Order: sequence, then C-alpha cells, then structure tokens
Amino acid sequence: MHRRMNPREQKRMMQRMGMNMDSVEDVAQVIIRTPSKDIVIDEPEVAILQVQGQKMYQVIGGQVSEQAPGQFAAAAPVKPAFTDEDVQLVADQTGKSLEKAKAALEDCGGDLAKAILLLSS
Repeated sequence: MHRRMNPREQKRMMQRMGMNMDSVEDVAQVIIRTPSKDIVIDEPEVAILQVQGQKMYQVIGGQVSEQAPGQFAAAAPVKPAFTDEDVQLVADQTGKSLEKAKAALEDCGGDLAKAILLLSS
C-alpha cells in the first residue's frame, strides 16, 4: 500500500534534493513548432522545475490541436533598449553625430561597447 505524500512534505523533500518547482500564472497558449506541424496547447498549466541549474517546463492539460507550420505570425522584432544618455556617451566617445550613435546602438542591440567599436573602426 502506497502512502500519499502531502504537497508540503513533497516541496521540502524536493528542496533537500536541490530541486525547486514554480508555476507560471495565466498561460494562454503554448506552441511547439516542428518542421512538419505546430502543436498548439490552449490554456494549459505550466510548471517550471529547476534542478541543478537546469530548467524544465512541464505543460499540463489544456486543449491540444495541430496546425500546419507557419500559420502563426512571427513575433515583431524587439527594439533594443537604450537611453538618450547611452546615445550621448557613444557620440562623445567616438566623435560622431547623435544620429550615427543611435544607429550604431540599434545595429549592436544596445551594446555600448560594440557600438563604440563599430563607430571607431
């Protein structure tokens, strides 16, 4: 006969073994893309299990459907985050205009050092 362990005991035991488990709140959809199809899971529960620095995502439940690949629009590219002070710093360090400094920061993903090196060469 197996004894069921209560969730509190389970969590303590996992912590002793170097494991940590969290859940992700309000997940609307999980999409798994393969070359031949997209697997779409609507409104699943998602848990993150962290073991020895590795993260594992566990997807539980939800409505599962399969779709042709590429049916979903690609996410819009994220613009790099940098401030006006960053632009000014790059311009001051390289002697270039603010417009050129801003363009270099955009090309380098907001990395100050790369932008300065790009404009200096």
